[in-house]
Amino acid sequence: MIDIKLLRQDAERVRAALARRLDPALDAVLERLLEADRRRRDALVRTEALKARRNAASDEVARLKKAGQPADALLAELKQSGEEVKALDAEVRGIETELDGLLLTVPNLPLAEVPDGDAAANTVVKEVGSRPQLGFAPKPHWDLGAALGLFDLPRGAKLAGSGFPLFTGRGARLVRALKNFMLDLHTAEHGYQEIVPPLLVNRATMTGTGQLPKFEEELYFVGLDDLFLIPTAEVPVTNIYRDDILDGSRLPIALCAFTPCFRREAGAAGKDTRGLIRVHQFDKVELVRFCRPEDSMAEHERLTRHAETVLERLEIPYRRLALAAGDTGFASARTFDLEVWAAGVATWLEASSASVFTDFQARRANIRFRREPGAKPEFVHTLNASGVAFPRTIIALLENNQEADGSVRLPRALVPYFGADRLVPGA
Repeated sequence: MIDIKLLRQDAERVRAALARRLDPALDAVLERLLEADRRRRDALVRTEALKARRNAASDEVARLKKAGQPADALLAELKQSGEEVKALDAEVRGIETELDGLLLTVPNLPLAEVPDGDAAANTVVKEVGSRPQLGFAPKPHWDLGAALGLFDLPRGAKLAGSGFPLFTGRGARLVRALKNFMLDLHTAEHGYQEIVPPLLVNRATMTGTGQLPKFEEELYFVGLDDLFLIPTAEVPVTNIYRDDILDGSRLPIALCAFTPCFRREAGAAGKDTRGLIRVHQFDKVELVRFCRPEDSMAEHERLTRHAETVLERLEIPYRRLALAAGDTGFASARTFDLEVWAAGVATWLEASSASVFTDFQARRANIRFRREPGAKPEFVHTLNASGVAFPRTIIALLENNQEADGSVRLPRALVPYFGADRLVPGA
């Protein structure tokens, strides 16, 4: 969440930063926040003044009793003021609850480096690799996957509904190969510690990373237990340190996790529903980093390069986009998207988002660090990236590497994990 002190001291700066998100409703929320903050501070001043008067009256009662003089009037005043203090304390608690609820609805402030505008203003930072020149009409991945026996989407839909793919045979082996390749790369070469987190998390965990309350409609909810299926491993992995104070000498901390991810994506019905482009359950390796505030920009570049390395090793053409402020996610201060080229559908598909959240998630989850023993705790900066998501990576692998005879070449980096260098129909 944003820092209420920053809003109080420099409301115009906060208002101008959030205006770049192109959400006109935010201005009214900020006004409500400022008004609630004023009421809270006014109630605190009245409470402190009343408590000071009570302390003085208590001292006077003690003096009168010691002198053998009556103190009935003062005792009656103390009783009445005690009730007033209780009422004021309750008022402060109520306003603080209101403030906390409002703060949870305010997105992060985009960094100055983030371009202005909506999704149309997203900027291509670089493009790596050459789009394949196949020399024949390429097939889309749903035709390739069915012909190669990699997945059975109709049976997946029979089991759970549209958007729940069923990988079979060599397709299941391809998923396992990608998992092991990515985890080995990130742990052995990039220095991440592997984590196997829970797939169900509580409300505090979802709130800590910014999924609640804003995105509740897009989450799969287990009502009987008041738990949510994770939309990404970012959620449990970031919250590992919720309410902790970290030793600053340990930073940066780098964690990675392979998990299935579950997203209802309310409102996305009918959009890119063919094949694997948009699904409700998918596998992903997630990268999460915790660092000192002054290091977060360098860490963002490092994190993004780690995700890019996956695509480079898999020989997939990709491009890095700097997202504009109006297209940047709720909790993010700056995001780079990595899009892969898919020849069969002839378009760029997002396979990874690499984001720096500054102290936004750390404030919500209360994740702090000490620079040295005894130092005042500070909020860490958090970052995460897909390293990378499987469905669109698989789309690119199949569509870009297809041959005229229906076979698909596999990149050299994946061969030791898959056990063969190509997928052949009927094999």
